[in-house]
Amino acid sequence: MLNRQTSDRPDQAEVVQLDDVMLEACGPILRAQLMTEAAMLAEAFAPEGRAEQLRAMAATLASGARDEEMDRERARRLACALRCLARESEG
Repeated sequence: MLNRQTSDRPDQAEVVQLDDVMLEACGPILRAQLMTEAAMLAEAFAPEGRAEQLRAMAATLASGARDEEMDRERARRLACALRCLARESEG
């Protein structure tokens, strides 16, 4: 007897970067603003542009550490932009 679950699976699964999806949902203007802001933060606080530095900044923002002027949603989106920069810096 064939196991129906294993026979109906597709041959390949699409890998989706959730950070990319979240940024795509922002729209082009906000996405451009977030990527610009992330690049400015990276230049100021991680001038070497190492991926681990960018991911550490993103983790800090995503964990809730932010100033009073930035709301939680903006901090999470900015964290996504920083992680995207980190992936780009790796190659």
